[in-house]
Amino acid sequence: MSIPSRLNRTLGLRLAIFIVIGNIIGSGVYKKVVPMAAELHSSGWVLICWVLGGIISLFGALSNAEIASMLADTGGEYTYYKKIYGRFFSYLYGWSNFTAIKTAAIAGIAYVFAQSLNSVVHLPTVLASWSDIGVLGIFYPFAAFEIKLTAILLIIILTWINTTGLKTGAGLSTGLMLLVLAGIMLIVLFGFSSPQAVLNAPFQMKTANAAPVTISAIFTAMLAAFWAYEGWNSVGFLGGEIKDPHRNVPLSITIGLLVVITVYILVNTAYLALLPLPRLVEMRTSGASIAAVEAVKVFWGYGGLIFISILILITTLGCTHTTILSNSRTYYAMAREGVFFPKVSKLNKAQVPANALWFQGVWACLLVLSGTFDQLTDMLIFAAFIYYGATTLGVFILRRKMPDAPRPYKVWGYPVVPALFILFCLSLIVNTIITRPREAAIGLTLILLGIPFYWWFNRKATPLL
Repeated sequence: MSIPSRLNRTLGLRLAIFIVIGNIIGSGVYKKVVPMAAELHSSGWVLICWVLGGIISLFGALSNAEIASMLADTGGEYTYYKKIYGRFFSYLYGWSNFTAIKTAAIAGIAYVFAQSLNSVVHLPTVLASWSDIGVLGIFYPFAAFEIKLTAILLIIILTWINTTGLKTGAGLSTGLMLLVLAGIMLIVLFGFSSPQAVLNAPFQMKTANAAPVTISAIFTAMLAAFWAYEGWNSVGFLGGEIKDPHRNVPLSITIGLLVVITVYILVNTAYLALLPLPRLVEMRTSGASIAAVEAVKVFWGYGGLIFISILILITTLGCTHTTILSNSRTYYAMAREGVFFPKVSKLNKAQVPANALWFQGVWACLLVLSGTFDQLTDMLIFAAFIYYGATTLGVFILRRKMPDAPRPYKVWGYPVVPALFILFCLSLIVNTIITRPREAAIGLTLILLGIPFYWWFNRKATPLL
């Protein structure tokens, strides 16, 4: 049997929507309200930041959708940037995904899966005597090694599953996501109907410490919200495997993100109604930062611990799986053009880029060893918004360069909506450099490492296209 050289278009709109939702809903829906509360000290402002994060993400998604409707193909933004900025910037985006953005997302979500599993079965301690061994005083690869080892095993298993075929992977994503949405809606239903719920609490604007809420605090808190919304663009990487991609890619991004925004606002309102703000701040200080666990305990007691732990396991399992599935296609597209490791350009008998999946999996495992969950997420959000802004700027560039090109979808509110999103991206990047300099420096270093590799790949580049 011959091995195919081209991807097969097998995904329809329904599966594409579930891939969008599955890429977004991961650990953030359960954890990120805690650091936001600790930063803002106001439940009302926390909820505003969730709403703003959703609206801003939607502005970016609508802008992305216009470009996707024109240029949809395997690789997502990697493909778009070739038309907008040229081959080098396109390559640098793909390299950034590999080193700092999408693989860090895989590592971060898998890490939360392992944390949740540990809360249920208490994983045996591994190499505890090595936990203080550090690298440059920044990375401690053996700290909580039993957690990291479990996350690595999860990445390896899900990577293997995704090498068996696209339909298998997409079907698993759909099934897991339906379970997750049902579980989150149970939290919302029982949370709002609980006698302990204080339904006006989420809308209190006064800060607990009587200090004013600063613009910098809002931006820092929104880093957490944006982690929860991260992943809405990943379906674009599967453009070469989606039926009628010029219609279905932008439509799936818009519908999927709207569903997620609705779910997030509902469930975070429930958390804030059930948990007093001082309790959320205390959870941040103590390190017990999974708000969903404490919220479910309010109305179901300790018996609810099993329910929420299993729900977090299913959610993070599904999100890790979907992120692995979609993002490997960028590296496949790069390798076919001679700007990534040549073996990554090969498909297996199931018509999936197995080598790309394994390259991605190995680097994600190394990132698991490199840091904590919050280090990984702050780094990747900083890096991701550099490119989100670049994609949205591309709307203006392509309207000038290709004014007569077919646009099945045009961004709503042009030019105001994309312009506002670009300004926000710039503000978030600057604020992150100021407030999270270590994470910003690591992200920039990993991105810039791509420059010498670009030269090396191009020495003997022989594109397969």
